[in-house]
Amino acid sequence: MLKKSANPLHKMVYASLFGALTAAGSLIVIPMQPVPITLQTLFTCLSGILLGSHAGGLSQIIYVLLGIIGLPVFAGGKAGVGVLFGPSGGYLIGFVVGAYVIGKIVEVRREPGWVCLLMALLVGNLIIYTLGTWQLMEVTGLTLVKSLIVGVVPFLFGDLLKILATAWLGVKISKHFNL
Repeated sequence: MLKKSANPLHKMVYASLFGALTAAGSLIVIPMQPVPITLQTLFTCLSGILLGSHAGGLSQIIYVLLGIIGLPVFAGGKAGVGVLFGPSGGYLIGFVVGAYVIGKIVEVRREPGWVCLLMALLVGNLIIYTLGTWQLMEVTGLTLVKSLIVGVVPFLFGDLLKILATAWLGVKISKHFNL
């Protein structure tokens, strides 16, 4: 986790790096049926673990801003402010809030272990799902059940794998690097 005494410029650089990694994660696709899985949430969650709440949340704000200004960084190569207000925009807002909350949970512990990281990641993913599902319902008019079937269920298995991988990476990376 990024230490509080770290240079503010370093925090900005790391936040920018994780914003770029999240963008790259939208291009890394694991082809699964019926919905392909990207690695966006892996980098979103890892930013919260390694950078902490403020820099982790900032990294996702940077990612969203890159997409809003027209860079094709959202899933499927999409871009523009319309995506933020469309059916999947809640997930993008969830990335910001999720990374922040994951960072806050991890900051509570001096050296967070597997259990703390797994709990933080589960909470962060629940936030992403909640905000995403809510906006999906609002924009499309789908019921809660239909929104969950479309916007959550297809991603559960892949996200479980990403949560496990992210916790493992978080433990390994934080031991060897002082981000």
